Parts: sequence; structure tokens; C-alpha cells
Amino acid sequence: MNIDTLDEKAVKNFEGRIVKKDLVNSLKGQVNVPAYVLEYLLGKYCSSSDEEVVEAGLQEVKRILSEHYVRPDHSELFKAKVRELGNHQVIDKIKVRLVETEDKYWASLVNLQIDRVNIDEDIIYKYEKLLAGGIWAIIDLCYDQTLYHKKELRPFVVADIKPVQLASGNVLNEINECRSDFTRDEWLDLVLRSTGLEPTAVSNRLKMLYLARLIPFVENNYNLVELGPRGTGKSYVYRELSPYTILISGGDVTVASLFVSLAGRGKIGLVGLWDTVAFDEVAGLTRLATSQAINILKDYMESGSFSRGREEITAPASLVFVGNINVSIETALRTSHLFISFPHEMQDLAFLDRFHAYLPGWEFPKMKSDLLTTHYGLVVDYLAEAFKELRKLSFGDAIDHYFELGASLNKRDEKAVRKTVSGFIKLLHPDGDFAKEDVEYYLKLALELRRRVKEQLKRMGGVEYWNTALSYVDKFNGRESIVPLPEHRASTLISPDPLPPGTVYTAGLDVESGGYAIFRIEVARMKGNGNYTVTGAVGRAMREAVRTSYDYLKSNITKFAVDKSLEDYDVHFQVVNIMQAKEGSQTASAFFVALYSALMNIPAKAGTVVLGEITIQGGVLPVQDFAECVHLARENGARRVIVPVENSKEIALLPPEILQGLELSFYSDPRECLVNALEGLD
Repeated sequence: MNIDTLDEKAVKNFEGRIVKKDLVNSLKGQVNVPAYVLEYLLGKYCSSSDEEVVEAGLQEVKRILSEHYVRPDHSELFKAKVRELGNHQVIDKIKVRLVETEDKYWASLVNLQIDRVNIDEDIIYKYEKLLAGGIWAIIDLCYDQTLYHKKELRPFVVADIKPVQLASGNVLNEINECRSDFTRDEWLDLVLRSTGLEPTAVSNRLKMLYLARLIPFVENNYNLVELGPRGTGKSYVYRELSPYTILISGGDVTVASLFVSLAGRGKIGLVGLWDTVAFDEVAGLTRLATSQAINILKDYMESGSFSRGREEITAPASLVFVGNINVSIETALRTSHLFISFPHEMQDLAFLDRFHAYLPGWEFPKMKSDLLTTHYGLVVDYLAEAFKELRKLSFGDAIDHYFELGASLNKRDEKAVRKTVSGFIKLLHPDGDFAKEDVEYYLKLALELRRRVKEQLKRMGGVEYWNTALSYVDKFNGRESIVPLPEHRASTLISPDPLPPGTVYTAGLDVESGGYAIFRIEVARMKGNGNYTVTGAVGRAMREAVRTSYDYLKSNITKFAVDKSLEDYDVHFQVVNIMQAKEGSQTASAFFVALYSALMNIPAKAGTVVLGEITIQGGVLPVQDFAECVHLARENGARRVIVPVENSKEIALLPPEILQGLELSFYSDPRECLVNALEGLD
């Protein structure tokens, strides 16, 4: 066996509670059951460091699976065996539904492919999850040929079930007694190995991101979203690692199934029966993409409760939303936002603001064999029991021992950050023994995960969500630290470097979406006959802006001391659509500056954005939505913004933080616009 120091510690401390994870992987290819089902059996028969014991146990597990696990293609064989023997134990997923027209509960065995199986109501009341997605269990299945229902033979009977999960002793006490034998990094690696990952194959940052996927297992009412490429294992965690978590296809969930009992007796639905409810493929959440559903979700995600009639019902379930982003992150940040995978109706700012954390799914590697561990880890059922007990604790006040949260955090931000920090502490310090540097490490990551939510809200909602510089203050030295986002390093659209003559940036109104976008205008002149062409993503509004700026300069050429005639040149205007918007209005001043810059070979000042319109007579029109335009320019790297003077009275609408490091210059006529925008003019 390939044993390392961590394996030796795991075996010493958790004999009978550990299993070699490559055994799980080898069996997983033979039977399509969740990992916790396999590990339930492997934990009983193979939890040892003795190779002979492991091999004998593995053979026993294979025998049990062969004789009792129902493969869908062998369903008829199992039915025949139950009929022949009168009763037989099977390992299968069992669900129950109430058929109202018959006033009767029927069980369904998924792999056995039997829909109408008799089951005693006492079993249903004992295991209510049967009504909400079903559970994997060892099932005592009987055959009684005397049982008829509505003159049809219904001979199969569920006599008893044993859910596949551990429930012996106080698991958390056992773990806490052993935790001190591990360093923090060793414990982190053991937890990750317990989930099937090999931590030595990934960076420290990735280890923590993988760990963050587990926070909903230990925190009540924790709202997590992870969007990224396919094949990174984001669904696997919620499908395989805990009998207390359910992963459901987005299209299969309704408001009724999520919040109201499927049994139809007024009992709570999925959120009351599972510790974590995960939605796979958020793009398919069409049944929740209604105003009624979104309002109920907002209430629940905010407070852990929802209204049904006059009653206020509370529930502990965390909600996880996972899905795919089908474009590169750079493109998403440049053209839209990182919630783009949700149905349009669910891109509701108040709903999205309820997420405590946004995991950067694009940072996770595609799952491959070298990421799967061959070492020992805790049996996931055992770990799941510890996670369930940890939900009763809270370390949300751990921050207060050493740090204060910055002024930029509102109450919702603070709640999100505290829950995330608490989750990390539960996972890595379940005994509550942690140090200042531990808390700071978790706090930085918690602020990042929350800030990612805020940054997308700012992209979607503008100035209302302007303050995203989430920070913390060290109580002992007063130092304030703002936590950045890694993806922001590559998301600036406006170059801080000098640009060639004829090039200038502007922010225009996208007439199709109603939002604003950054455009780069490039103008080139060449010997010709006084013609001009326009290329790029331009619509009617931009073509009119080009015509206005060209005709205005042509008719006032001597006024601006241009020693060239437009009749001697052909001019090419190109609009570089760096945010892939459909169109941009309010851009004539920028076209005018770019044209003059190209004719006179004078570059614009670095990092400059020109806003506003000029008329054919040289008038200046104010910018609509001034605050939004300036905010957009600032967020995309602008150093200075040239604005019509009539907008100066709107400066009070801008938060002071946006103006920090930004130069605003106002103009009342086209000449003043040129002086403010171009190098060396006075």
C-alpha cells in the first residue's frame, strides 16, 4: 500500500472510520451508486490498514453488491428472486408518493423499476425524506400474491428499510478528541481526501476553494452559487458525499416541492427535510423563474423562513446553485456579468444579493485521475454525521476577537462574511481551537467570495451597488486591508497607457439593452477625395454621431486652426466594440475629438473617456444618466472623464469613493472639449 504520514495518523486516530479511497473509485466504475453508499459498505468491511483484511472485506462488499444491489439491467432477475424466495434484501433508491385519487401511498424502487410497491405509513412517517426525493437504503422486500388494489395484483411490499447512513455515538466528540493530533494543513488534506480528492495535486488556494464547497454541509441557511466550466466536479459534491444533501435537476423543482410538503398534508417540503438542497444546471430553473417563486426564495434566503398563508415557517436547509458558464470569464466580464447563466427572470438584483458567496468555478481544473486520491480518508457517512452535528454550532463571532469589518460592508455583507468564516472554522477547527492568523486567512477568502457577488450587482445595477471595496481592520494595529478579486486583474477595458492619435474612449447608451457600454473609437486619415467610411458595431445613432462630428469640423475647419482640408483626405472611422454592445448613442463629442486627433496627429491623454454630444452648430448636450456613465468609466480603468458642463450639477449624485483618483473635466463648447481631452492643447 502507498502509505504516507497523513495515512498513518488517520489510521491511528480513526481505525474503523477510514477507508482507502481508491477502493471507492474502483467500485464506482462497476455500480452507479453514490459514494456514501459504497463507503457505507467499505467502512464496515475494509476500514483497516491490514492488506489482508482490506482484500477480504473488498470481496465481501463485492458479494453484497452482487447479491443485493439492483442494477437496472438486472431488475427482472431481482423481481423473480423476490417472488421465488418470498422476501429478499435489495440495495436501491426508494421514493414514495401519495396518489390522491386513491388516498394511498405507493413506493417506487428506482433501479428495480417498480412503481406501485406497498409500504406501511409508519415507515413513511419515520423517514419523511422518502416523500422528498427519496433515499438509498437496504430494503426488506417481500412478495405477497394475495394483495390486490382495484382488482390489480400489487404483490411487492416494503417490509422495512435501513437508510444507508451512520448514526452511532457522538461523532463530533470523537473527531474533536483526535483533531489536536493534526496540524491545520494536515486536517485540511484529510478532509479533502475524505471527499475523494488528492490535495497534493492542487495549490493551497484551490484546496480552500474545494473546501468552500462543503460550507453548506455545516452552515444552516447558507446560500452558495458556483458557475464555471463543465466537468469540474461541482455537482458531484452534492450528489455523492452526504445522505443529508439532495441534488435536483433545475427543471424538476417547483415552489410546491421546495417549500410545501409533497405529501399534501401541509408539511414542509425539501427545505425542511434536507440539510442542503442543491440545484443542478441553473439555466434550467424555469419553474422557479416566476415572480412568486423569486419572492419566496428571497424571503427564505434572507431569513431562513417563508410564509404559507398566515404561518411563518422556518427551515434550516442551505441552498446551492451550480451551473455552467459557456464563455470565457474575460468575455463575461467584458460584455455582461457573472450571473448570466441564470434565467433572465432570476437575474433579479435583490434575489442575487442574497448569495453569501460566489465560488469562482472557472478556477477549478477538469476532474481527471491524478486529482483522485489513492490514500485513506474518513468514511464520508461518518464525516457527514459530523457535519450535521456542526450545524448546531456557530463561530460567526470569531472575527470580533481580532478584527473589525470595514465601513463598506452593509448588514447583508456582514452576515454573509460571518457565515463563511464560521463555515471554514467548523470544517478545519471543529474543536474551536483556532488562532488569529487562521481567522484572517478565512476572513480574506470570505470577503472575496462575497465581493464577487457585489461586483456583479454593480455591473447589473450601477451606482446603487457602487461600494464593493470590502475590507477588514486589524484591531491591534489599526491597519485596513481591502480584499481584491483575482479576475479583476485582467478585466480593465480602458488602457492606462498612451494611445496613438485618432484613438479615444467613450461610454454610449446601448439602445437595445438600455444600459451603457464602453467603446473605443479609432480614426485613420489617408490621401483621398473627402469621403469617409464607418466600420464596426455601429447602428443608426452612431452613424448620425459620425456625420454630425464630421460635418461640424468640416464647416469650422479654419476656426480650429487645422492646416489641412478634409477634401484632401479619406477618413475611416472604426468603432471597436469592446463590450459587445449593440449600439451607442451620446457619442458625437468622442467622434469629434478622435477625428481632430487624427487630422492633427495629437494623441488623447492616457486613460481618457469623452462623454456627451455636440450639435451641427457646435452646441453641447448634457449626458443622460451622468452618474452611471462616470461609474462605468471609472470601473473600467478611466483616469479622467470629459463631461458637458451642464452635468456638473450632478456631481453630488456620485459617491465620493468613485471620484477618488478620477479627474473630471467639464466643457461648454467643442474647443474646450478638445483642450481637456488632448495632449498639449491650451
